Amino acid sequence: MSIEKVRNYFRQFGLESRIQEFDVSSETVELAALAVGCEPGRIAKTMSFLVGGQPVLISMAGDARIANPKFKAAFHTKAAMIPFDQVGQYIGHEAGGVCPFAVQEGVRVYLDVSLKRFHTVYPAAGSGNSAIPLTIPELERYSHADGWVDVCKDWQTP
Repeated sequence: MSIEKVRNYFRQFGLESRIQEFDVSSETVELAALAVGCEPGRIAKTMSFLVGGQPVLISMAGDARIANPKFKAAFHTKAAMIPFDQVGQYIGHEAGGVCPFAVQEGVRVYLDVSLKRFHTVYPAAGSGNSAIPLTIPELERYSHADGWVDVCKDWQTP
């Protein structure tokens, strides 16, 4: 089970007890925000893409959406999500529970700047009914992110 992989991953840092498991689904930003009890933007949704045939994860604020021109500028290709039924084999977590922790070897992880406006965010923890509260420095550290990108829209106030 994917949540157990994430729990084991965080155990090495003494943080496994932070993982929250809910009796309700947290598979969407809206459901996760209700389960956690926070605004949707603070849900760190992690989306799965194929870039040059290789899996890439981008964690972004829950109120952000991929901006195709920004994605193309950053990755030199059009945004192509991994098909729903193939996410598990590429990433190591099924759709609805994708997170940037305990992923398959070779998966590159990026964090979108839309997250930087928050002190604490809530990424999933490997299942469709879990989350873990992390500060932005903790998210950077434990996700082993390749870096920050600016590939989203609709999160900034005009």
